[in-house]
Amino acid sequence: MLLSWLYVPGDRPDRFAKAVASGADAVILDLEDAVVAGRKAYARDAVAEFLTEAHPVPVQVRVNELTGPDLDADLAAVAGRPGLAGLRLPKVESAATLAALAERVDVPVHPLIESAAGLEAAYPIAAAHPAVASIGLGEADLRSDLGVSDDDGLLWARGRVVVAARAAGLAPPAMSVYADVVDLAGLAASCAAGRRLGFLGRAAIHPRQLPVIVDAFRPADREVARAAELLAAVADAHQRDSGTVVLPDGRFADRAMVAAARRVVDLAARYAA
Repeated sequence: MLLSWLYVPGDRPDRFAKAVASGADAVILDLEDAVVAGRKAYARDAVAEFLTEAHPVPVQVRVNELTGPDLDADLAAVAGRPGLAGLRLPKVESAATLAALAERVDVPVHPLIESAAGLEAAYPIAAAHPAVASIGLGEADLRSDLGVSDDDGLLWARGRVVVAARAAGLAPPAMSVYADVVDLAGLAASCAAGRRLGFLGRAAIHPRQLPVIVDAFRPADREVARAAELLAAVADAHQRDSGTVVLPDGRFADRAMVAAARRVVDLAARYAA
């Protein structure tokens, strides 16, 4: 259960180690949108060199799109590297294409949906292959494709991706990046809205965004206390061989509530430090 990912341009090796030490739960080295065509080869070499050893946090690589001319070179550069924890796959629109790619690699893959066609195929994409570890949105491209200008226009897309992920048995998805690195209040409000939709965590493009993201998605003290109370009541009922669990406030606790409470407690423990 990771809450924060930090994107770093693949042609900025001077930032790689800093990103790993930034406090992000994972780092994504970007060979796609963040690197202009003339620097792709340099970026591949820099990323490959950094991945010759494992790092304290997972390091993923966002390769170029599956149907483009740069993918094979990207995969050749990073395949088998000890530090590679997974691949971010942009602009995925086909479950069959995704499955074929997953068969070529031996690491988890994380497809990004960035178009109306990809959004339509979200459910088969999420279930395309056992190597699919998560799905997510690339909201900048999706906004352009759909012709929407604000978050309201993405509500249906966000909800669809959350449901598709859960229907496939994947963890709740993380939100796309928030492009304004100065507007931390706006980032916090956007994270809160995403959390209400079922997202868990968010990608960042600047280290200053990381504390805001973690604070937004980490369970509040009141949530943790209520979850712990529920789990204690369940444990007490089991000791009494009772199949009915009633909380002190009169609520009946069912299996879904127990599962949600366990996730809250586990997530709080993960970020207790």
